[in-house]
Amino acid sequence: MSGHSKWATTKHKKAILDSRRAKAFAKLIKNIEVAARAGGADMAGNPALEVAVSKAKKTSVPNDNIDRAVKRGAGLTGEVVDYTEIIYEARGPQGSALLIECLTDNKNRAASEVRLGITRNGGTVADPGSVAYLFSRRGVVGLPKKDLTEDDLLMAVLDAGADEVKESGDSFEIHSEPTDLRAVVAALEEAGIEYETDEVEFVPSMQVQLDAAAARKFLKLADALEELDDVQNVYSNADISAEVMAELEED
Repeated sequence: MSGHSKWATTKHKKAILDSRRAKAFAKLIKNIEVAARAGGADMAGNPALEVAVSKAKKTSVPNDNIDRAVKRGAGLTGEVVDYTEIIYEARGPQGSALLIECLTDNKNRAASEVRLGITRNGGTVADPGSVAYLFSRRGVVGLPKKDLTEDDLLMAVLDAGADEVKESGDSFEIHSEPTDLRAVVAALEEAGIEYETDEVEFVPSMQVQLDAAAARKFLKLADALEELDDVQNVYSNADISAEVMAELEED
């Protein structure tokens, strides 16, 4: 679950369930297929494929699955892989906003399932553009704090194009322009700093603080959308405080 709020890390820890793992694998495989279709099966000449494969390996996707996805995407198996990227916009409880990023081989199915997922779980389908302006496309690297300080990180990544370092619970997030993301990651590797995630994401310009009742509804909505096969990512400006999260976990 993306969204850069305090609930994101809690959700991440819970996401080690088998069903979530299978969904994560499916997303990574889809990204490999798309990259291979766009630039061919040779990783040396296809940087996007190299990144997609590297992420899949980091998440322990089996090598056989990765190889099959590369061949399928590049058209070496006779199958045609043709995905379209679509973004849907929605409103959640307490005026929260959601961007739902889909990668689908059937636009009608995706539209129908996403609309149903939104309306059945207390959300409202928003008009195109009415939510998107609240977000900007950013390169985001997530890493555990360990014994690092904000200054340590800035020293390592500032020259690589990083714009800012944000603190989020026991983690840091480094934000950059999407085009500088690879350079930021390379700078971290050169400095020997381990990171957990590196993605181009939609980051909200401001967040909406949810109370316990709204947070409960919001998580139900976000979970329902994330379960859909065509949904790659759900981004939101919802912020759930540690206190509210603790209250929900007592339910």
